[in-house]
Amino acid sequence: GRSVPEQVAVAGFDDSPVALRTTPQLTTMRQPFTRIAHEMVHMLLELVDGRPAGHLIMPTELVRRESA
Repeated sequence: GRSVPEQVAVAGFDDSPVALRTTPQLTTMRQPFTRIAHEMVHMLLELVDGRPAGHLIMPTELVRRESA
């Protein structure tokens, strides 16, 4: 019984293709999946080589669409 975005804002995460097929289109956060995979492999190889585990904060991007 609520209308989006007039009465409630809706947002998703990962910017999956379905976000473009909803009505209204879904506002979402986008992550750099290719870079995430590359960095994960790099960190895993460092651990295998006996180096300490690192940490990394990856950038995200807000993709504004009609739902929020």
